[in-house]
Amino acid sequence: MADLLLGQVLSFTADPFAAGLGAARHESHGAVLIENGRIAAVGPADRLRAAHPAAKVTDYGRCLISAGFVDAHVHYPQTAIIASWGKRLIDWLNLYTFPEEMRFADAAYAAEVAERYLGLATANGTTSVCTYSTIHPESVDAIFGAAARRDMRIWAGKTCMDRNAPEGLRDTPQSAYDDSKRLLEKWHGQGRASYVITPRFSPTSTPEQLAALGALWREYPDCLMQTHLSEQTDEIDWVKSLFPQSRDYLDTYEAQGLLAEGAIYGHAIHLTARERDRLREAGASLIHCPTSNTFIGSGLFDMGGLKAQGHRVGLATDTGGGSSFSMLRTMAATYEVAQLRGRPLHPAELWWLATQGSAQALRADHLIGNIAPGMEADLAVIDLASTPAIAQAVTRAGDIWQALFPTIMMGDDRAIHATWIAGRPAI
Repeated sequence: MADLLLGQVLSFTADPFAAGLGAARHESHGAVLIENGRIAAVGPADRLRAAHPAAKVTDYGRCLISAGFVDAHVHYPQTAIIASWGKRLIDWLNLYTFPEEMRFADAAYAAEVAERYLGLATANGTTSVCTYSTIHPESVDAIFGAAARRDMRIWAGKTCMDRNAPEGLRDTPQSAYDDSKRLLEKWHGQGRASYVITPRFSPTSTPEQLAALGALWREYPDCLMQTHLSEQTDEIDWVKSLFPQSRDYLDTYEAQGLLAEGAIYGHAIHLTARERDRLREAGASLIHCPTSNTFIGSGLFDMGGLKAQGHRVGLATDTGGGSSFSMLRTMAATYEVAQLRGRPLHPAELWWLATQGSAQALRADHLIGNIAPGMEADLAVIDLASTPAIAQAVTRAGDIWQALFPTIMMGDDRAIHATWIAGRPAI
């Protein structure tokens, strides 16, 4: 039986950064028809009810029906250490991240955290994630298995490190290649799973390991490749000392075959002019992690400048360096960072980044991140009056953006009235 969801419906026909606010479509009394896990029709509620009288109707009233959020850069093994006090990136890795990641050699612990993380993500309206694991194959199996049980679209990969990490968290160029290839062949394209080749970042991989993973990517070019780039200034200085022959941080990847379409770089705050040009030319994606960038003191991402230059940009919580599982909180931080950079972001731009923009960054905007016929039915239903503070602000709203913005700035998991994954209610 088909499902017909009624409510306010928000969708996009294009990128509002490029096409303007007219790229957003708001149906104040709208409906979404779901059949066989996909969106079959979108339009006015009266018209779709008349056309599909046998459909099971769920009336969400004045709630907003949106594409589910797409979190484009996550470290699910850091779930338990989110919001841990720290200083700078390297300190945080040594104090919290590496000791916690050691525990993921235990398959049972990995499975427990994978289930917990996806439960938290779903409760916050997130329906797709792109996540790092640890060096342990067990951690990869755990997150893919947990996502499969939810029928979630997910990207994940074994994190590869062969230096500057504790004993027990290092592999080798060969084992990184072998493990990644085996896991890729096991999971990539199974259901809604996609494998991502995953060197953590240049400081923890030798040129030999980066080259081995570059060779693997050439063998499987339909996979994505994810890593970190130019997160902190002292990290960049460290990279210069480790790669004296490289022109810049990006060149440490480019020289080893790790720059092309399908490359996903987290943070990308302190980019040189050459790096910006090469990233755009290559068609790589940059992932903005605002709560992490401020929490660890990394810097202010240049959203306005990079989007104006034509870069492909997604949005992410960066669990657990990021301080929230919520993409609403992430949008709020994105707005605040953009204000500090002198380019205020409109609510339509923020919402696009958290849905279609992140899907585009993951090369999946034909599948997820929007409400349109043929898209996979991953949806978040948003209560626009979820708390008294938000509700009183909404009473003054003159349009959908004024009604939505208080939820962006003050909303949390209480604003998530329902989450649908693959055409079925998850919460």
